[in-house]
Amino acid sequence: MSDDEKTIRVLIERWAAAVHAGDLAAVLADHAPDIVMFDVPPPDEGLRGIDAYQAAWPGFFEWQAQGATFEIVSLDVTAGADVAFAHALLLCGTAEDFAKDPARRLRLTLGLRKENERWIVSHEHHSFPDASLPAI
Repeated sequence: MSDDEKTIRVLIERWAAAVHAGDLAAVLADHAPDIVMFDVPPPDEGLRGIDAYQAAWPGFFEWQAQGATFEIVSLDVTAGADVAFAHALLLCGTAEDFAKDPARRLRLTLGLRKENERWIVSHEHHSFPDASLPAI
């Protein structure tokens, strides 16, 4: 594993811990001003910019404070000289969610770029599989 891949892994793990703690400043810390995020809830066209990204988190933190889990299960990172991507599976849900579907996982994909020798997240995508669709 390269030093950049290790650095990005730490960045993502720190972000996930901040999300779980409801620490908005730490969630925002390593994100680009022009971040694009596609999230589970609408809008379908995603959110653009750090202000819109910031505004998306309080509702999630309120939901999570009711006992939900947000934990990385698996994480893979690939880094080039100035761009990188990562994909992960996370436990994200309540005890009731996992009682209904023990295999439930949030899918996370991140695009990062290196600016001034620092990695920042410029693209973030969260999704759950649609259980109503047939398996391929």
